[in-house]
Amino acid sequence: MKLLLLFIVIVSVSWSGIPLSSSQTQGDTIELYVANTTVQVPKISDSILEYDRFKKTITASKKANNPQKLAAAYIGLAAWHENHTVLDSSITYLKKAIAIYKKQGLTKELAETYLILKTNYGSKAAYDKASEAVYAALDLYEKMKDEKGIAKCYTSIGDLFYYSNRYAEGAKYCEKAIAIQEKNGYEEDLALSYRRLAENQLFLGNLQRSLKNMNHAIAQYKKLGITDAPLLACYNGRGNIYKYLEEYDKAIADYNRCYEGAKKIGLEQYTVPPTANIGHVYLLQGNYAKALPYNLKAIEIMKRTGNTKNLWENYMHVSNIYRELGDYKNALDYHELYEQGHSDYLTTITSRMESEAHVKYETAKKTIELEAQKAKIAHQKRIQLLYIGLAALLAIMLFGMYFTIRNIRKKRKALARLNTELDAKNKQNELLLKEIHHRVKNNLEMVKSLISLQSAQLTDKASKEAMLASQNRVQSMGIIHQKLYQGTDLGSIEMKDYFINLGEGVLDTFNAEDKVKIECAMEKLNLDIDTAVPIGLIVNELLTNALKYAFPGGTEGKINITLKKEDNDLKLKVTDNGVGKAEGTAPKGTGFGSQLIQLLTQQLNGTFIEEDTKGTSVFFIFKNYKTA
Repeated sequence: MKLLLLFIVIVSVSWSGIPLSSSQTQGDTIELYVANTTVQVPKISDSILEYDRFKKTITASKKANNPQKLAAAYIGLAAWHENHTVLDSSITYLKKAIAIYKKQGLTKELAETYLILKTNYGSKAAYDKASEAVYAALDLYEKMKDEKGIAKCYTSIGDLFYYSNRYAEGAKYCEKAIAIQEKNGYEEDLALSYRRLAENQLFLGNLQRSLKNMNHAIAQYKKLGITDAPLLACYNGRGNIYKYLEEYDKAIADYNRCYEGAKKIGLEQYTVPPTANIGHVYLLQGNYAKALPYNLKAIEIMKRTGNTKNLWENYMHVSNIYRELGDYKNALDYHELYEQGHSDYLTTITSRMESEAHVKYETAKKTIELEAQKAKIAHQKRIQLLYIGLAALLAIMLFGMYFTIRNIRKKRKALARLNTELDAKNKQNELLLKEIHHRVKNNLEMVKSLISLQSAQLTDKASKEAMLASQNRVQSMGIIHQKLYQGTDLGSIEMKDYFINLGEGVLDTFNAEDKVKIECAMEKLNLDIDTAVPIGLIVNELLTNALKYAFPGGTEGKINITLKKEDNDLKLKVTDNGVGKAEGTAPKGTGFGSQLIQLLTQQLNGTFIEEDTKGTSVFFIFKNYKTA
């Protein structure tokens, strides 16, 4: 039956919003630990140093086996995370502190930490868990007969009733807290209770009384010299009262006081309430274009910090703003987000009302006449069984869907993690390969330089020419390794660009740049290194021979290089328009170059033909070679 009623409530929410309630004002987002415990929120400018200090304290406490100091450090780190990162991290460290206090039997510290935990759960709109925490604290304080703690719990319960839209009950608990605090002079706690009372009275239709109590809270904080977050929260709360009194200028002035104060103390998440409320004021005034950026900014901070209890209401405002501005697509998108968020909100309210801790506390205070309800229970049991059966069936379906989706997500995460690791390893291997090619190129350059130094000591012309030829061969291999580490593909060489660089190097060796031109009339073609090195040495030998013998007396000429792939074969052609062998003087070298060409051609499973018509042309065919 309760599920059915909840469904009816959700469906009945209209496009334009819900009736006036606490969800239509950002009232309680600002909350500091100072109100509930002796731990102070760090206010130093360098938050990283503060974080490191907490971490070092935790490490030292573990080594010294000092559980009390460790728990206090966990609470301090929780405060740091609340103000600088996300609430989930803060809650994690609070739970660690609670576990220590339970084990050590430190009841007072445990109760105080439960109240801090309540604040964080409340900021996340997890009201059922917040309720469990505050009633756990109240039970401990009552056992200790600690009136100060009991009063603080009453104030926190009043806050929970505020977010359950049970304002009369919330005000009643705040008044009970105030009675205890005024009797005992708990002034700082009293200021917070007046603020909570004013917030509940705002939605009981008693705006002037609400304003009076909020001003009382502000005066109390000023009297105590408190000018930071607790006072700023009061300014935000008073702005809400002025807003519903339609005194918009005063409302915006108070919101700006809150916003500037929060920025000054460096706590960005506490700028959410005034930012959202300024947008709401402009929305109420019909100034939609001016309202939009404020509400969007509030949504952005809420999602980033995890302080999401008012997120759904801002979705509602933004949806209404887009609708009024004629942007119906965005209006629909944000309305869907609002519907989902509001549904979740109603669910948490229901859970909070039915939480086991709340029921246990309330039933402990009342005498229930069980016999008088037996007939009613028997009458409702058949209906309950029906709903239980339907709910169980639905639960089984939901659990099945949940575990299926969770397994899929786990597999996706594992795959993504594996892909990330493989990418990292691939990048590392690529870097290592590039470094290897770079070093090989440098070593070849060193070999070339050593050959050059050695040839400078020689006087025999034939020896000098042999040394020069060796330099060019080393250079041809060095260019390949240079191309490999400079390129993006570590397994292949682009041959046209390689031939151009090789030709420039050989021309430079013979000082023939102005007399002989080397052209590469070919398409871009990639070869693997095992193929590119032998072909590069072959072309180097042919270019060297052409420059030595084809253009005697410094005559001008041209050399053409082509390399192409036809079917599964590679075809290489090197031609020059020099004098040729028939008309020129026969070469008087060692013959090593010709032998090298033959050996390299055989290595590549190739054949070649040399023609001496209008110069010299050499044709090569390399069988069954694949491009890279």
